This record gives sequence, structure tokens and C-alpha cells, in this order.
Amino acid sequence: MAMGYEQTEDSGRELRRIVRINEEIKTVVKTAYRINLMAMNAIFLAKRAGQSALGFGVLSNELRRFATDLEQQMLALGQATGGSVSTVTAMVKEARAIKVLERARAQCEGVGKEIIDDLLRRRSATTFSDRRDQVAALNRNLAMMIESTASLVEMGGVLARSAKIEAAYGGSFSQSLKQVSSDFEGTISEIRKSLDCLSKFQMREFAA
Repeated sequence: MAMGYEQTEDSGRELRRIVRINEEIKTVVKTAYRINLMAMNAIFLAKRAGQSALGFGVLSNELRRFATDLEQQMLALGQATGGSVSTVTAMVKEARAIKVLERARAQCEGVGKEIIDDLLRRRSATTFSDRRDQVAALNRNLAMMIESTASLVEMGGVLARSAKIEAAYGGSFSQSLKQVSSDFEGTISEIRKSLDCLSKFQMREFAA
């Protein structure tokens, strides 16, 4: 019975890990949407400021594109973790089936016990192992996607810092533009923290 129990525990831990990753992804998607709205307001403000805020307006447009790209990237991450959830859920079901067989084995003798032993050997050696390999492949893909997203967020940080510099040339709107660019920096910093959490969850290897 220990084998089925251990497999269920391993699968349960992996499922909890993926759920936490999904929660962080949802947080970043919401934040990306917020940046999109902030960028729209910044574009409007830059238009009001006129010629002196042309550079700020261009950067605000780029930040809006960044927010859209980030949102799409995180939705793709969500789909990837969805695949992991399906696979791990199947592993949990398989582990439970093995536990049932192990309980039945304990109550059988002779030929019945031999048949169950054969079933357990085949299921343990193939199905669970195959599922675990699938999860490992999905995790590798997820790690690459998180790394790519981190690079995108760094670019967003550069845009926010550049907007802060451009805000100084905004004339009478300079103070308002500086505040907006500071808000961009703060919000992107929140995203970095979420990505750090994602990376930590991702590095928790699936139990061998």
C-alpha cells in the first residue's frame, strides 16, 4: 500500500504547486490590465501636454503594447499550467486506483494475488511513470516561458524609467507626468515580485 500512498502524496504536492502558480499568473494578468489602463491615461495626458510631451507619449504607447504582450504571455502560461493540472489530476486518479488494487491484493491469495501483482507491476512501471515524464516536460516548457516573461518585464522596466526621464520635459505637466511614470515603475515592480514567486514555485521539482 505504501506505493499508492506515496504516488498520491507526490501528485497532491505537484497539484498544489501548480495551483499556486496559477494564482500568481492571475495576479500578473490583472496587473497587466491595470498597466494598459494606466498607459491609456498617460497617452491622454501626453496629448494634453502637447509638443513638450511627445517623447512621453511615444513611451506610453510602448508601455501599452508591453501590457498587451504581457497579458497574452501570461494567458499562454495559464494554458500551459492547465495542461499540467490535467496530467497531474490523471496521476492522482491512477495513484488512487493503485491503492484500491493494493487493498484488494491484501485480501487475496493464490492466483488472484498473482493477477493483482501483475496489474500493479504494469501500472506502476508504465502509466504513473509516463504521466510523471509528461509533467516534467510541461514543467520545462513552463520554466522557459517564465524566463521569457521575465525578459519582457525587464523591457517594461526600461520603458518606465525612460518615461520618467521624458516626464521632466513635460512643461507645466511635468509633475503629473512624473507621477504617472512613477506609478508605472511601482506596478512593474509588483509584476517582478509575482514572477519571482512563479520562479520559486517552478523550481520546486516534482518528487522523484
